[in-house]
Amino acid sequence: MLDTNKAPLSDAALRQLFLDARTYNAFLSTPVPDDLLRRLADLVKLGPTAANASPARIVFVKSPEAKQKLAPALSEGNRDKTLAAPVTAIIGYDLEFYDKLPKLFPHNLTARSWFEGKPAAIEETGFRNSSLQGAYLILAARALGLDCGPMSGFDKAAVDAAFFPDGKVKSNFICNLGYGDPAGLFPRNPRLDFDEFCAIA
Repeated sequence: MLDTNKAPLSDAALRQLFLDARTYNAFLSTPVPDDLLRRLADLVKLGPTAANASPARIVFVKSPEAKQKLAPALSEGNRDKTLAAPVTAIIGYDLEFYDKLPKLFPHNLTARSWFEGKPAAIEETGFRNSSLQGAYLILAARALGLDCGPMSGFDKAAVDAAFFPDGKVKSNFICNLGYGDPAGLFPRNPRLDFDEFCAIA
């Protein structure tokens, strides 16, 4: 019998994921091992996307060579902190994500036709759902004990040319990953109250 009485997460888990979690501008030099990035990806891929399309394509920038490829594309205010982070995830979206629908959405063999040759549908679905997957990445990283510094201050065309040169993937945003240095934190900015951004209809 299906158990519909799932227990809420503990207060400690909620603190780690939301209440105490912050956007980090500085990271400790502690490295992030590759096997942890693989565990992270295994969690990210379980989040829901439209038609299970899973359009996100992620490059984990770790090596000095890859960081130097990324450096010219970063805005001045983001360059130093990004190069100092142990890992920078580039979250992009595949413009040909529909080619994998026979594997990802096998119960409907016509799903590929919903997107193929329809650039507006490809762009909307790719961008929206890779954004969702990027949000799952942030929560999954926090759940695994990592800290995050997501940002959009970069030259997308330059990132695409450096990391997605075949033109089939477009970058969405980037996110620094590692173990945050509290010394680099600013006071938390205010948030909207419920009635300012929610309604119950």
